[in-house]
Amino acid sequence: MIPILDRRENPRANLVRVCGRSFDDQLVRPIIDAVAANRDEALLRYARELDGLGDLPLRVTPEEMAAAKNRVSPAFLQAAETAIRNIREFAEAQMPREYCREFSPGRRLGWIIRPLESTGCYVPSGRYPLSSTLLMTALPAQVAGVERICVASPKPSDEILACAALLGIHEFFRVGGAHAIAALALGTETIRKVQRIVGPGNSYVTAAKRMLAHEANTGIDFLAGPTEILIIAAGGNPNIIAADMLAQAEHDVEASAMLLTTSLEFAHAVSAEIERQLSTLPAAATARQSIDKQSFIAVLPDLSAAVFHANAIAPEHLSLHHPELLPSIKNAGTVFLGPATPESAGDYAAGPSHVLPTFGVARLRGGLTPYDFVKMISVQQLSPEALNELAPAITILARAEGLEAHARAVEVRIAG
Repeated sequence: MIPILDRRENPRANLVRVCGRSFDDQLVRPIIDAVAANRDEALLRYARELDGLGDLPLRVTPEEMAAAKNRVSPAFLQAAETAIRNIREFAEAQMPREYCREFSPGRRLGWIIRPLESTGCYVPSGRYPLSSTLLMTALPAQVAGVERICVASPKPSDEILACAALLGIHEFFRVGGAHAIAALALGTETIRKVQRIVGPGNSYVTAAKRMLAHEANTGIDFLAGPTEILIIAAGGNPNIIAADMLAQAEHDVEASAMLLTTSLEFAHAVSAEIERQLSTLPAAATARQSIDKQSFIAVLPDLSAAVFHANAIAPEHLSLHHPELLPSIKNAGTVFLGPATPESAGDYAAGPSHVLPTFGVARLRGGLTPYDFVKMISVQQLSPEALNELAPAITILARAEGLEAHARAVEVRIAG
């Protein structure tokens, strides 16, 4: 059963996740080196050994994607189109705008927005073929104006390929794991190098992203770990709370579902409901390990203590059943306000991307947005009069640093 921690007498005692971040560097290193040295030959070998590629070509043709779209149900296409519309609409609202104005006479400043030229979207398709991840990664890139979007997915389902067809994806490859990340970061004869790689994956994918971000000068979104949810609810419907916790627990044995409440009675009610729902859950074996070993319910004296721990944990998903607490939230990947807002809505169709930081990285940033696919480039223009006014400050500061040429580059312009 899920552990229940009574912290009413010691509300500031540390609440931490049980599992730690781990990387498989020693296993990933030879894969990266092989792809760097032998390119397609190594990529194909690993794809056949590890992905089960067989005799299939690496690249999925547009005709295959169109055929997959024709095979999936009309209901799936309608659901995907709803999600696409909402994700695109939200990404368009997030898109940064260019700006320029005169801050003082003759001192005109601003910024321009330019998209990356290419990005790679990694879409898991092992135990759970995540067609939603294709939407959540490719759509913000499309809205940002990225011209070349390359998708890697080792065993794409018809649903994943249908979503690719709906988005007009042209570069789609049946490849996964560290070798896929290496190909995207380094380039091979078949897969051209990309500027940034986004999307979640297993520990091998994560290790490869971390290593190649440095070695290949390739941008990444962040290093994703097992998924997590933290719920703050003083009370309510135990069925809803249990369902949201199991929605995370079914992902992975290392997934974490955490509830912070002020009622011991409610804690036990949620625990009992988790057990009841587990009995009929298809992924019960996975969810059971997550619930028993990686999850907890903490009983605290008040909601302010719950907010304290939420900000300290910085969860990937924060389900806040008390919307009035939102102004006090500092750290979270995304927030679901009120009991009518399930985390599943954010996973699929509400609008924000479900590619989110885990392991406390939400202290530093939120989820994937069009900002991850653009550059904000500052622009500066001075009139001669404005430069003349700034010259004393520039030259004094430059010479204080011992950079005489910097000072002279100003003075040569205002001389005479």
